[in-house]
Amino acid sequence: MLPAGLPFPDIGADLLSIEIGGFTFALRWYALAYIFGILIGWRICLRAVSRPALWTSAGPPLDRTQTEDLLTWVVIGVIAGGRLGFVLFYQPAYYLANPLEILMVWQGGMSFHGGFAGVVIAALLFCHRQNASILSTGDLLALATPPGLFLGRLANFTNNELWGRPTDVPWAVIFPGEVAQACPGVSGLCARHPSQLYEALLEGLILGILLIYLAWGRGWLKTPGASTGVFLTGYGLVRSFVEMFRQPDQQFVTTDNPIGHAVHFGEWGFTMGQLLSMPMMLVGLGLIVFAARDRSRKAPPRKASV
Repeated sequence: MLPAGLPFPDIGADLLSIEIGGFTFALRWYALAYIFGILIGWRICLRAVSRPALWTSAGPPLDRTQTEDLLTWVVIGVIAGGRLGFVLFYQPAYYLANPLEILMVWQGGMSFHGGFAGVVIAALLFCHRQNASILSTGDLLALATPPGLFLGRLANFTNNELWGRPTDVPWAVIFPGEVAQACPGVSGLCARHPSQLYEALLEGLILGILLIYLAWGRGWLKTPGASTGVFLTGYGLVRSFVEMFRQPDQQFVTTDNPIGHAVHFGEWGFTMGQLLSMPMMLVGLGLIVFAARDRSRKAPPRKASV
């Protein structure tokens, strides 16, 4: 039997809620996380493009006006891609039977990997229209993404969603709700990993600090694609690691398979989050190798010693 964990700080999903004329208007933490995450990322981008010394001799990929225009494209990509990704990756059968609910984003259901794909498509189209460097623009977006991930995972925690697997670690949390407290083989309340906080710390705070340090402290923006590679590889590694502590989505959990692996290869099982992160890691490693070779090729030859 698992020991009692820390009580869940029931902050609630809404910052405030107002009922007017029979309609309820709510300001949700999750919406605030999206808004402030995008605004912080936008400010980071503006600071970066305002420092030509951080970039190659060609300068920043975008000017300030183009950076502000890119914000609109990113917002559309995040929302459209995040929603469609959730529909296709996690609950295709349900939304095939209820197609009108695909548009009901206020009911919840967003996928990071879908949102990421949406941003990639939006950025590619934007770069094509503006004749901007794709790799350097990708580096710019890599710097901007971690704050949104950090705030989004904190919102997942306050919303009491995406909680972790049962555990007896001292910092385990007892999440409210019958589903969260129903652990196989455990009588009474069930303590779980606060996996949302793990992701906020690793993929949001630590990865964000690393990318800022590499850009401002080590000059990595001078090598197009390098920062994008670090972000893709870092996020993929972190997400795959945290999936070992995160409760899989209910649609992948069965009576015969309570651990919830989405796909099996022999005795090895992978969650959907891990499967979707594998291509990110491969592309990220490829970009790092490509950037390193490109930097070596462009480096001036050393003078022979006499």
